Amino acid sequence: DVVPEIVRQIKHADLARRGLQESPWSRIIVEKPFGHDLASARELNTQISDVFKEHQIYRIDHYLGKETVQNLLVFRFANAIFEPIWNHHFVDHVQIAVTETLGVEKRGGLYDRSGAIRDMVQNHMMHLLSLIAMESPISLDADAIRDEKVKVLQSLRSLPPECAGQYVVRGQYAAGVTNGYKVAGYQEEPGVSPDSTTETFVALKLFVDNWRWANVPFYLRTGKRLPVRITEIGIHFKSIPQVLFNTERLGPMTPNVLTIRIQPNEGISMQFQVKVPGPQMKIQSYKMDFAYHDSFGKSPPDAYERLLLEAAAGDSTLFARNDEVEAAWAYLTPILCGCSHQEITKLPQYPAGSWGPQEADELIEADGRKWYLTRRQRPKLKENQS
Repeated sequence: DVVPEIVRQIKHADLARRGLQESPWSRIIVEKPFGHDLASARELNTQISDVFKEHQIYRIDHYLGKETVQNLLVFRFANAIFEPIWNHHFVDHVQIAVTETLGVEKRGGLYDRSGAIRDMVQNHMMHLLSLIAMESPISLDADAIRDEKVKVLQSLRSLPPECAGQYVVRGQYAAGVTNGYKVAGYQEEPGVSPDSTTETFVALKLFVDNWRWANVPFYLRTGKRLPVRITEIGIHFKSIPQVLFNTERLGPMTPNVLTIRIQPNEGISMQFQVKVPGPQMKIQSYKMDFAYHDSFGKSPPDAYERLLLEAAAGDSTLFARNDEVEAAWAYLTPILCGCSHQEITKLPQYPAGSWGPQEADELIEADGRKWYLTRRQRPKLKENQS
């Protein structure tokens, strides 16, 4: 609410220098959430653009500053073995999970006006989705990369408001136990309305309607007061034919899964089948794992450090462009409208410390699939490490 007034005052103080060659230059960084629906995002873009040009506006989302998020481009386009199978011919489905153990803490009043879709899906998860699904950019220039991200968001299969209940599951945490401590339910949190229907958990199924991802479902889930804090992307490949090893005697074989851990314990894991040593033909899944900490001796730097440096240097690659923000809102606003018009007095509840409401399991199990996470133990620090 205060951003437009701040921008006007910057202009009034003659600090908004619009020329590329002007010295000193000026840039503005705007933290997410950028608007609360499509109309408000467009209005905010218009108000800021009246004072600053697009190349001066840096819509910041700390997820884009994470080393593992930036590594998505390198992993996909610097390795010849992955790109040929990164499509609907080989991929069965994709899962993106952003889970938190924390509740709303002291932000109950603020969170109750937003919810998980606005707080996490519209920004963090849409960025991850677009980077996983995008085509190869023609260069590493900021606009070339952002052009491809926008194309993904514009390709999302529209979901009419009346269908929101079929493809979207919302929930709200109840009292429970997290990390060994009893915690209150969402409606008992300070600042939260006792009859609130704001979601603290959401799971949804969506499709990217382009040639590469035709009919490949993307399952997204995020929530507060879940058992672990983790952000990861799972590429689930199709099962092998039901011959040879994938038979009733030896199978069914677990499909190959490529997992990209964004946080914590950043790294990449690949699950594949191996023969157990011995005279019998016994097969089991094995995970081959790469971890940043183990390979480079330290954890990646803080995301905001990188982003603030990039903004100062004038590199907007890791920041959202106006059309990207609006494309994400264009997809999610009908869903928000559909959810807000559902005649419910109470959202499905899940105990704090659990994996969310049963309805979320039913959403993915209806397609013959299940939720999947690859968790890796936190690396042990050496004695001389703090």
